[in-house]
Amino acid sequence: MLEVDSLTKAYGSQKALDRVSFLVQDAQVAGLLGPNGAGKSTLMKIVCGYLAPTSGTAKICGLDVKEHSMETRARIGYLPEHNPLYLDMYVREYLDFVGRIYMDAAKVAKRREEVVEQTGLGPEAHKKIKALSKGYRQRLGLAQALIHDPEVLVLDEPTSGLDPNQLEDVRALIRAIGQQKTVMLSTHIMQEAQAICNRVLLLDHGRLVADAPTQDLMRRLHGQVLVQVEFKAPVAEECLAALDGVRAVRALSACRYELSSNVDTDLRLLLFRLAVEKGWEILTLQQEERSLESVFHQLTSQKEE
Repeated sequence: MLEVDSLTKAYGSQKALDRVSFLVQDAQVAGLLGPNGAGKSTLMKIVCGYLAPTSGTAKICGLDVKEHSMETRARIGYLPEHNPLYLDMYVREYLDFVGRIYMDAAKVAKRREEVVEQTGLGPEAHKKIKALSKGYRQRLGLAQALIHDPEVLVLDEPTSGLDPNQLEDVRALIRAIGQQKTVMLSTHIMQEAQAICNRVLLLDHGRLVADAPTQDLMRRLHGQVLVQVEFKAPVAEECLAALDGVRAVRALSACRYELSSNVDTDLRLLLFRLAVEKGWEILTLQQEERSLESVFHQLTSQKEE
C-alpha cells in the first residue's frame, strides 16, 4: 500500500508539489501522468526516500518513509528512468550483487532464478549486460527491482526508448506484475497509461488534478460514447436517432453513420437489434476508444480560477 497525504515540496517560492494526496492499495498499476515539470519525479523521489518533503507524509505499508527510511526502502522496488546497470557484469552476477543488499547468500540464488524466469531473462541470462538489447536491459532493471520481492514497485518511464516489439513485451510484463503487486508508474505518454494502467493520477504544476480508473476518467470527462456503423445500403437516419440514449446522428457517407450516446448506453446491441428488425445488413460496427491524450490536454490546459 502507498499513501500520500498533503505532500508538499517547495524550492524557495516555487512549489514542485502542492498538497498532493492519494491512496494506492491492493494489486494495481497506477499511472502517474503529467507534463514536464508537473512534479512526477519529485513525488517518486520522496516516496522512495531519496528526497525529504517540505510538509505532508508519504507512507509505504503504513510506515512513514521519513521516520522509517530503511524499513520502507526494503519494501520498495525502484527502476529509475535511466536504468543504472554495471555493463561489465553478467546478468546473474548483477542480480546476485543487488540481492545481497537485501538478503543472505543462501536465499539470493533461489530468488535470482525466480525473477529471471518471471521477467523472461532466461535466453540472455548467460551474457554480459553490455551485450543485451535495450529491451532486455529494461527487463533486467525490473528484475533487480523485484529481487527482494517488494510490496510496492515504483517505475520511472520504464518503456522509454524501446522499439515496438520490446515495448509490448515490457508492457505485458508490467501488467502481469500489477496483478500481484502495487505498482506506481510514471510516464508522459498517454498511450502508455491506456495500455498498462488501471488508474490515472494526473499531476499539473505540482497539483493532483485527476485521480480515477482510466476508463472512468475518460468517460466522465467526455460524457459520451461514439459508435460508427456502416450498412450495405443507406438507411433512415430518423430510425437511428430514435434509439434510446442517442444524442446525435451524423452521416459520414452514403451508408456510414456516427452516433453519439450517453456513457451508460451500449448502442452496438441496439443497432444490431434494429438492423435485424428492419432487414438492414451491417458491414462494420465499431465503438470509438476515447484517447487519454485528449483528457490530458483538457485537464492540464484548464486555467486556475
